[in-house]
Amino acid sequence: MGNPKKTWLLGLDYQVWILAAGRLLSQIGTGFTAFYAPIYFVNQVGLSATQVGLALGSASISGVLGRFLGGTGADNPAWGRKKTLLTAAAVSAIADVALAAADNFELLVLGNLLMGLGIGLYWPATETVVADLTTGNQRNEAFAVVRLADNIGLGTGVMLGGLIIATIENYRLLFVLDGISFVVFFGVIWVAIAETYQAHDEAKSQGNSWLLALRDRRLLIYMAVNIIFTLYIAQIQSTAPLYLTNFVGFSPQVISGLFAWHIVFASICQLPIARSLNFLSRPRALMVSLLLWGIGFTVMGGTALTALPVLLGAIVSLGILALATDAYTPAASALVVDLAPVSQRGIYLALNSQCWAIGYLIGPPLGGWALDQGPAIAHSFWLAAAVSIVPCLLVLRSLENLTKPKRTES
Repeated sequence: MGNPKKTWLLGLDYQVWILAAGRLLSQIGTGFTAFYAPIYFVNQVGLSATQVGLALGSASISGVLGRFLGGTGADNPAWGRKKTLLTAAAVSAIADVALAAADNFELLVLGNLLMGLGIGLYWPATETVVADLTTGNQRNEAFAVVRLADNIGLGTGVMLGGLIIATIENYRLLFVLDGISFVVFFGVIWVAIAETYQAHDEAKSQGNSWLLALRDRRLLIYMAVNIIFTLYIAQIQSTAPLYLTNFVGFSPQVISGLFAWHIVFASICQLPIARSLNFLSRPRALMVSLLLWGIGFTVMGGTALTALPVLLGAIVSLGILALATDAYTPAASALVVDLAPVSQRGIYLALNSQCWAIGYLIGPPLGGWALDQGPAIAHSFWLAAAVSIVPCLLVLRSLENLTKPKRTES
Protein backbone atom coordinates (compact mmCIF):
# COMPACT_ATOMS: atom_id res chain seq x y z
CA MET A 1 0.00 0.00 0.00
CA GLY A 2 2.96 2.30 -0.59
CA ASN A 3 1.41 4.53 -3.28
CA PRO A 4 -0.70 7.51 -2.10
CA LYS A 5 -4.41 6.93 -2.53
CA LYS A 6 -7.00 9.32 -3.94
CA THR A 7 -9.68 9.77 -1.32
CA TRP A 8 -13.27 10.96 -1.47
CA LEU A 9 -15.93 11.32 1.21
CA LEU A 10 -15.09 10.09 4.73
CA GLY A 11 -11.44 9.89 3.67
CA LEU A 12 -12.03 6.58 1.88
CA ASP A 13 -10.17 5.53 -1.27
CA TYR A 14 -12.23 6.50 -4.31
CA GLN A 15 -12.27 2.87 -5.45
CA VAL A 16 -14.29 1.98 -2.35
CA TRP A 17 -16.97 4.40 -3.55
CA ILE A 18 -16.82 3.08 -7.12
CA LEU A 19 -17.11 -0.49 -5.84
CA ALA A 20 -20.04 0.63 -3.67
CA ALA A 21 -21.73 2.15 -6.74
CA GLY A 22 -21.27 -1.09 -8.66
CA ARG A 23 -22.65 -3.09 -5.76
CA LEU A 24 -25.65 -0.75 -5.59
CA LEU A 25 -26.47 -1.46 -9.25
CA SER A 26 -26.03 -5.19 -8.75
CA GLN A 27 -28.20 -5.20 -5.64
CA ILE A 28 -31.02 -3.46 -7.49
CA GLY A 29 -31.21 -6.61 -9.59
CA THR A 30 -31.02 -8.81 -6.51
CA GLY A 31 -33.88 -6.84 -4.97
CA PHE A 32 -36.03 -7.74 -7.98
CA THR A 33 -35.84 -11.41 -7.00
CA ALA A 34 -34.76 -11.85 -3.35
CA PHE A 35 -38.17 -11.47 -1.73
CA TYR A 36 -40.43 -12.42 -4.64
CA ALA A 37 -38.83 -15.69 -5.76
CA PRO A 38 -40.34 -17.80 -2.93
CA ILE A 39 -43.80 -16.31 -3.52
CA TYR A 40 -43.55 -16.86 -7.27
CA PHE A 41 -42.32 -20.44 -7.22
CA VAL A 42 -44.81 -21.51 -4.53
CA ASN A 43 -47.94 -19.61 -5.54
CA GLN A 44 -47.57 -19.49 -9.35
CA VAL A 45 -45.24 -22.29 -10.43
CA GLY A 46 -46.88 -24.62 -7.90
CA LEU A 47 -43.89 -25.98 -5.98
CA SER A 48 -44.20 -26.63 -2.25
CA ALA A 49 -42.61 -24.31 0.31
CA THR A 50 -40.26 -27.16 1.26
CA GLN A 51 -39.18 -27.65 -2.38
CA VAL A 52 -38.53 -23.95 -2.82
CA GLY A 53 -36.64 -23.87 0.47
CA LEU A 54 -34.50 -26.81 -0.66
CA ALA A 55 -33.85 -25.17 -4.04
CA LEU A 56 -32.84 -21.87 -2.43
CA GLY A 57 -30.70 -23.78 0.05
CA SER A 58 -28.96 -25.64 -2.78
CA ALA A 59 -27.21 -22.39 -3.68
CA SER A 60 -25.20 -22.84 -0.52
CA ILE A 61 -23.83 -26.19 -1.74
CA SER A 62 -22.18 -24.60 -4.76
CA GLY A 63 -21.52 -21.54 -2.63
CA VAL A 64 -19.11 -23.56 -0.50
CA LEU A 65 -17.08 -24.38 -3.61
CA GLY A 66 -17.36 -20.81 -4.85
CA ARG A 67 -16.06 -19.39 -1.59
CA PHE A 68 -13.16 -21.81 -1.56
CA LEU A 69 -12.25 -20.79 -5.11
CA GLY A 70 -12.92 -17.11 -4.37
CA GLY A 71 -10.69 -17.00 -1.30
CA THR A 72 -7.94 -18.97 -2.99
CA GLY A 73 -8.12 -16.85 -6.13
CA ALA A 74 -8.15 -13.56 -4.23
CA ASP A 75 -4.89 -14.51 -2.47
CA ASN A 76 -3.29 -15.92 -5.63
CA PRO A 77 -1.00 -13.47 -7.50
CA ALA A 78 -1.84 -15.12 -10.83
CA TRP A 79 -5.57 -14.52 -10.30
CA GLY A 80 -6.12 -11.81 -7.71
CA ARG A 81 -9.16 -9.88 -6.54
CA LYS A 82 -10.27 -8.37 -9.86
CA LYS A 83 -10.42 -11.52 -12.01
CA THR A 84 -12.30 -13.28 -9.22
CA LEU A 85 -14.88 -10.49 -9.12
CA LEU A 86 -15.29 -10.52 -12.91
CA THR A 87 -15.86 -14.28 -12.91
CA ALA A 88 -18.41 -13.94 -10.11
CA ALA A 89 -20.44 -11.37 -12.04
CA ALA A 90 -20.40 -13.47 -15.22
CA VAL A 91 -21.51 -16.69 -13.49
CA SER A 92 -24.31 -14.84 -11.66
CA ALA A 93 -25.63 -13.41 -14.93
CA ILE A 94 -25.76 -16.92 -16.43
CA ALA A 95 -27.60 -18.14 -13.33
CA ASP A 96 -30.37 -15.63 -13.93
CA VAL A 97 -30.89 -17.04 -17.43
CA ALA A 98 -31.65 -20.43 -15.86
CA LEU A 99 -33.90 -18.92 -13.19
CA ALA A 100 -35.85 -16.89 -15.74
CA ALA A 101 -36.58 -20.11 -17.65
CA ALA A 102 -37.29 -22.28 -14.57
CA ASP A 103 -40.72 -23.93 -14.54
CA ASN A 104 -39.86 -27.03 -12.48
CA PHE A 105 -37.90 -28.04 -9.41
CA GLU A 106 -34.85 -29.31 -11.34
CA LEU A 107 -34.30 -26.11 -13.31
CA LEU A 108 -34.87 -24.03 -10.18
CA VAL A 109 -32.14 -26.02 -8.43
CA LEU A 110 -29.77 -25.58 -11.41
CA GLY A 111 -30.29 -21.81 -11.39
CA ASN A 112 -29.68 -21.63 -7.67
CA LEU A 113 -26.55 -23.79 -7.91
CA LEU A 114 -25.11 -21.39 -10.47
CA MET A 115 -26.14 -18.36 -8.43
CA GLY A 116 -24.54 -19.88 -5.34
CA LEU A 117 -21.29 -20.39 -7.23
CA GLY A 118 -21.30 -16.77 -8.41
CA ILE A 119 -22.07 -15.40 -4.97
CA GLY A 120 -19.43 -17.66 -3.45
CA LEU A 121 -16.77 -16.27 -5.77
CA TYR A 122 -17.96 -12.72 -5.16
CA TRP A 123 -17.94 -12.21 -1.39
CA PRO A 124 -14.33 -13.07 -0.43
CA ALA A 125 -13.00 -10.97 -3.30
CA THR A 126 -15.15 -7.89 -2.72
CA GLU A 127 -14.59 -7.89 1.05
CA THR A 128 -10.83 -8.29 0.50
CA VAL A 129 -10.78 -5.29 -1.86
CA VAL A 130 -12.41 -3.14 0.83
CA ALA A 131 -9.91 -4.41 3.42
CA ASP A 132 -6.98 -3.70 1.07
CA LEU A 133 -8.10 -0.10 0.50
CA THR A 134 -8.67 0.82 4.16
CA THR A 135 -6.89 0.97 7.50
CA GLY A 136 -8.04 -0.34 10.86
CA ASN A 137 -9.50 2.95 12.06
CA GLN A 138 -11.68 3.54 8.99
CA ARG A 139 -12.43 -0.08 8.10
CA ASN A 140 -15.70 -0.35 10.04
CA GLU A 141 -17.10 2.70 8.24
CA ALA A 142 -15.83 1.46 4.86
CA PHE A 143 -17.66 -1.83 5.31
CA ALA A 144 -20.70 0.16 6.44
CA VAL A 145 -20.54 2.26 3.25
CA VAL A 146 -20.55 -0.73 0.92
CA ARG A 147 -23.30 -2.37 2.97
CA LEU A 148 -25.23 0.88 2.72
CA ALA A 149 -24.89 0.71 -1.06
CA ASP A 150 -26.11 -2.89 -0.94
CA ASN A 151 -29.15 -1.84 1.09
CA ILE A 152 -30.04 1.12 -1.11
CA GLY A 153 -29.79 -1.05 -4.22
CA LEU A 154 -31.76 -3.86 -2.60
CA GLY A 155 -34.49 -1.46 -1.44
CA THR A 156 -34.76 0.12 -4.87
CA GLY A 157 -34.99 -3.31 -6.46
CA VAL A 158 -37.69 -4.44 -4.03
CA MET A 159 -39.81 -1.36 -4.74
CA LEU A 160 -39.36 -1.61 -8.50
CA GLY A 161 -40.03 -5.34 -8.36
CA GLY A 162 -43.27 -4.74 -6.49
CA LEU A 163 -44.25 -2.13 -9.08
CA ILE A 164 -43.56 -4.55 -11.94
CA ILE A 165 -45.60 -7.29 -10.27
CA ALA A 166 -48.48 -4.92 -9.54
CA THR A 167 -48.61 -3.52 -13.07
CA ILE A 168 -47.69 -6.30 -15.50
CA GLU A 169 -47.58 -9.34 -13.14
CA ASN A 170 -44.48 -10.74 -14.81
CA TYR A 171 -42.25 -12.43 -12.24
CA ARG A 172 -39.90 -13.86 -14.87
CA LEU A 173 -38.97 -10.36 -16.04
CA LEU A 174 -37.46 -9.80 -12.59
CA PHE A 175 -34.84 -12.48 -13.22
CA VAL A 176 -33.99 -10.98 -16.61
CA LEU A 177 -33.44 -7.57 -15.00
CA ASP A 178 -31.31 -9.16 -12.30
CA GLY A 179 -29.11 -10.71 -14.99
CA ILE A 180 -28.71 -7.33 -16.68
CA SER A 181 -27.61 -5.79 -13.38
CA PHE A 182 -24.80 -8.34 -13.11
CA VAL A 183 -23.65 -7.48 -16.62
CA VAL A 184 -23.51 -3.80 -15.63
CA PHE A 185 -21.58 -4.70 -12.47
CA PHE A 186 -19.11 -6.67 -14.62
CA GLY A 187 -18.52 -3.51 -16.65
CA VAL A 188 -17.93 -1.38 -13.55
CA ILE A 189 -15.32 -3.82 -12.24
CA TRP A 190 -13.62 -4.12 -15.64
CA VAL A 191 -13.31 -0.35 -16.15
CA ALA A 192 -12.97 1.22 -12.72
CA ILE A 193 -11.50 -1.25 -10.18
CA ALA A 194 -7.74 -1.85 -10.12
CA GLU A 195 -6.13 -5.03 -8.84
CA THR A 196 -5.39 -4.52 -5.12
CA TYR A 197 -3.46 -7.74 -4.47
CA GLN A 198 0.09 -7.22 -3.18
CA ALA A 199 2.64 -9.98 -2.65
CA HIS A 200 3.87 -10.55 0.91
CA ASP A 201 7.05 -12.30 1.96
CA GLU A 202 5.24 -14.25 4.65
CA ALA A 203 2.67 -15.67 2.23
CA LYS A 204 2.36 -19.44 2.44
CA SER A 205 1.26 -21.96 -0.12
CA GLN A 206 -2.50 -21.92 -0.56
CA GLY A 207 -2.98 -25.35 0.98
CA ASN A 208 -1.04 -24.39 4.10
CA SER A 209 -2.88 -21.05 4.29
CA TRP A 210 -6.26 -22.76 4.62
CA LEU A 211 -4.92 -25.13 7.29
CA LEU A 212 -3.30 -22.28 9.21
CA ALA A 213 -6.54 -20.30 9.14
CA LEU A 214 -8.52 -23.29 10.41
CA ARG A 215 -6.10 -23.61 13.33
CA ASP A 216 -6.93 -20.09 14.49
CA ARG A 217 -9.10 -20.74 17.55
CA ARG A 218 -10.50 -17.21 17.54
CA LEU A 219 -11.65 -17.57 13.95
CA LEU A 220 -13.30 -20.93 14.60
CA ILE A 221 -15.21 -19.59 17.61
CA TYR A 222 -16.37 -16.62 15.58
CA MET A 223 -17.45 -18.86 12.69
CA ALA A 224 -19.62 -20.97 15.01
CA VAL A 225 -21.76 -17.99 15.98
CA ASN A 226 -21.55 -16.35 12.56
CA ILE A 227 -23.38 -19.31 11.02
CA ILE A 228 -26.32 -18.47 13.29
CA PHE A 229 -26.24 -14.81 12.23
CA THR A 230 -26.45 -15.80 8.57
CA LEU A 231 -29.21 -18.29 9.31
CA TYR A 232 -31.15 -15.36 10.80
CA ILE A 233 -30.64 -13.23 7.69
CA ALA A 234 -31.81 -16.13 5.51
CA GLN A 235 -35.10 -16.13 7.42
CA ILE A 236 -35.75 -12.49 6.52
CA GLN A 237 -35.15 -13.11 2.83
CA SER A 238 -36.70 -16.54 2.29
CA THR A 239 -39.12 -17.31 5.14
CA ALA A 240 -40.55 -13.97 6.26
CA PRO A 241 -42.09 -12.95 2.88
CA LEU A 242 -43.91 -16.27 2.53
CA TYR A 243 -44.92 -16.26 6.21
CA LEU A 244 -46.38 -12.76 5.97
CA THR A 245 -48.19 -13.69 2.74
CA ASN A 246 -49.65 -17.08 3.65
CA PHE A 247 -50.07 -16.85 7.44
CA VAL A 248 -50.63 -13.16 8.09
CA GLY A 249 -52.49 -12.51 4.83
CA PHE A 250 -50.62 -9.60 3.27
CA SER A 251 -50.88 -8.91 -0.47
CA PRO A 252 -47.78 -8.72 -2.71
CA GLN A 253 -48.13 -4.92 -2.68
CA VAL A 254 -48.05 -4.82 1.13
CA ILE A 255 -45.10 -7.26 1.15
CA SER A 256 -43.29 -4.93 -1.25
CA GLY A 257 -43.92 -1.96 1.00
CA LEU A 258 -42.87 -3.81 4.15
CA PHE A 259 -39.55 -5.03 2.77
CA ALA A 260 -38.89 -1.69 1.10
CA TRP A 261 -39.35 -0.16 4.57
CA HIS A 262 -37.00 -2.76 6.06
CA ILE A 263 -34.26 -1.99 3.55
CA VAL A 264 -34.73 1.80 3.48
CA PHE A 265 -34.66 1.96 7.27
CA ALA A 266 -31.53 -0.22 7.29
CA SER A 267 -29.95 2.14 4.75
CA ILE A 268 -30.74 5.25 6.80
CA CYS A 269 -29.37 3.71 9.99
CA GLN A 270 -26.32 1.87 8.58
CA LEU A 271 -23.64 4.55 9.02
CA PRO A 272 -25.00 5.93 12.33
CA ILE A 273 -25.16 2.41 13.79
CA ALA A 274 -21.63 1.59 12.60
CA ARG A 275 -20.28 4.80 14.11
CA SER A 276 -22.17 4.42 17.38
CA LEU A 277 -20.77 0.91 17.87
CA ASN A 278 -17.19 1.87 16.96
CA PHE A 279 -16.32 2.45 20.63
CA LEU A 280 -17.19 -1.17 21.43
CA SER A 281 -15.04 -4.19 20.71
CA ARG A 282 -16.16 -6.16 17.64
CA PRO A 283 -17.57 -9.03 19.75
CA ARG A 284 -19.58 -6.59 21.87
CA ALA A 285 -21.00 -4.93 18.77
CA LEU A 286 -22.10 -8.39 17.63
CA MET A 287 -23.73 -8.96 21.04
CA VAL A 288 -25.79 -5.80 20.51
CA SER A 289 -26.85 -7.21 17.15
CA LEU A 290 -27.90 -10.49 18.75
CA LEU A 291 -30.12 -8.72 21.26
CA LEU A 292 -31.82 -6.85 18.43
CA TRP A 293 -32.37 -10.11 16.52
CA GLY A 294 -34.01 -11.62 19.58
CA ILE A 295 -36.38 -8.67 20.02
CA GLY A 296 -37.23 -8.54 16.30
CA PHE A 297 -38.02 -12.26 16.08
CA THR A 298 -40.15 -12.06 19.22
CA VAL A 299 -42.24 -9.26 17.72
CA MET A 300 -42.52 -11.12 14.38
CA GLY A 301 -43.87 -14.31 15.93
CA GLY A 302 -45.78 -12.66 18.74
CA THR A 303 -47.79 -10.20 16.67
CA ALA A 304 -50.06 -12.82 15.12
CA LEU A 305 -50.66 -14.36 18.58
CA THR A 306 -51.64 -11.10 20.34
CA ALA A 307 -54.09 -8.27 19.89
CA LEU A 308 -51.49 -6.04 18.23
CA PRO A 309 -52.40 -4.83 14.71
CA VAL A 310 -50.55 -7.25 12.43
CA LEU A 311 -49.36 -4.53 10.05
CA LEU A 312 -47.90 -2.50 12.92
CA GLY A 313 -46.24 -5.62 14.30
CA ALA A 314 -44.68 -6.42 10.93
CA ILE A 315 -43.41 -2.85 10.53
CA VAL A 316 -41.87 -2.81 14.02
CA SER A 317 -40.37 -6.27 13.62
CA LEU A 318 -38.74 -5.55 10.26
CA GLY A 319 -37.46 -2.23 11.58
CA ILE A 320 -35.75 -3.90 14.56
CA LEU A 321 -34.33 -6.62 12.31
CA ALA A 322 -32.93 -3.89 10.04
CA LEU A 323 -31.03 -2.45 13.01
CA ALA A 324 -29.82 -5.94 13.91
CA THR A 325 -28.40 -6.40 10.41
CA ASP A 326 -26.79 -2.94 10.49
CA ALA A 327 -25.03 -3.78 13.73
CA TYR A 328 -23.88 -7.16 12.45
CA THR A 329 -22.44 -6.73 8.96
CA PRO A 330 -19.65 -4.12 9.36
CA ALA A 331 -18.50 -5.45 12.73
CA ALA A 332 -18.36 -9.04 11.47
CA SER A 333 -16.26 -8.23 8.39
CA ALA A 334 -13.97 -5.88 10.32
CA LEU A 335 -13.43 -8.51 13.04
CA VAL A 336 -12.31 -11.09 10.48
CA VAL A 337 -9.88 -8.61 8.90
CA ASP A 338 -8.52 -7.85 12.38
CA LEU A 339 -7.88 -11.55 12.93
CA ALA A 340 -6.34 -12.24 9.51
CA PRO A 341 -2.65 -11.98 8.55
CA VAL A 342 -2.40 -9.61 5.57
CA SER A 343 -1.25 -12.42 3.28
CA GLN A 344 -4.35 -14.48 4.17
CA ARG A 345 -7.11 -11.89 3.99
CA GLY A 346 -8.83 -13.59 1.09
CA ILE A 347 -8.86 -16.96 2.83
CA TYR A 348 -10.04 -15.60 6.19
CA LEU A 349 -12.81 -13.65 4.47
CA ALA A 350 -13.66 -16.74 2.41
CA LEU A 351 -14.10 -18.72 5.64
CA ASN A 352 -16.24 -15.87 6.95
CA SER A 353 -18.30 -16.13 3.78
CA GLN A 354 -18.55 -19.91 4.15
CA CYS A 355 -20.65 -19.19 7.22
CA TRP A 356 -23.15 -17.53 4.89
CA ALA A 357 -23.16 -20.62 2.70
CA ILE A 358 -23.89 -22.85 5.69
CA GLY A 359 -26.49 -20.48 7.10
CA TYR A 360 -28.30 -20.28 3.77
CA LEU A 361 -28.03 -24.05 3.36
CA ILE A 362 -29.85 -24.59 6.65
CA GLY A 363 -32.05 -21.50 6.85
CA PRO A 364 -34.42 -21.67 3.84
CA PRO A 365 -35.22 -25.41 4.14
CA LEU A 366 -35.72 -25.02 7.91
CA GLY A 367 -38.04 -22.06 7.42
CA GLY A 368 -39.88 -23.76 4.56
CA TRP A 369 -40.39 -26.88 6.68
CA ALA A 370 -41.81 -24.78 9.55
CA LEU A 371 -44.28 -23.06 7.21
CA ASP A 372 -45.42 -26.39 5.78
CA GLN A 373 -46.35 -27.61 9.31
CA GLY A 374 -49.24 -25.19 9.77
CA PRO A 375 -49.95 -21.98 11.72
CA ALA A 376 -48.92 -23.13 15.21
CA ILE A 377 -45.40 -24.17 14.16
CA ALA A 378 -45.07 -21.22 11.77
CA HIS A 379 -45.77 -18.69 14.53
CA SER A 380 -43.66 -20.54 17.13
CA PHE A 381 -40.72 -20.75 14.71
CA TRP A 382 -39.95 -17.04 15.26
CA LEU A 383 -40.08 -17.37 19.04
CA ALA A 384 -37.67 -20.32 18.91
CA ALA A 385 -35.31 -18.22 16.79
CA ALA A 386 -35.43 -15.49 19.46
CA VAL A 387 -34.44 -17.95 22.21
CA SER A 388 -31.48 -19.17 20.12
CA ILE A 389 -29.58 -15.92 20.75
CA VAL A 390 -28.75 -17.01 24.33
CA PRO A 391 -25.99 -19.56 23.54
CA CYS A 392 -24.65 -17.20 20.86
CA LEU A 393 -24.20 -14.45 23.46
CA LEU A 394 -22.14 -16.84 25.58
CA VAL A 395 -19.94 -17.77 22.60
CA LEU A 396 -19.29 -14.11 21.80
CA ARG A 397 -18.37 -13.46 25.42
CA SER A 398 -15.67 -16.13 25.19
CA LEU A 399 -14.46 -14.65 21.89
CA GLU A 400 -14.16 -11.22 23.50
CA ASN A 401 -11.93 -12.68 26.19
CA LEU A 402 -9.66 -14.19 23.52
CA THR A 403 -9.43 -11.03 21.38
CA LYS A 404 -9.18 -8.41 24.16
CA PRO A 405 -5.38 -8.69 24.75
CA LYS A 406 -4.57 -8.13 21.05
CA ARG A 407 -6.99 -5.22 20.75
CA THR A 408 -5.60 -3.48 23.86
CA GLU A 409 -2.02 -3.83 22.57
CA SER A 410 -2.92 -2.04 19.37
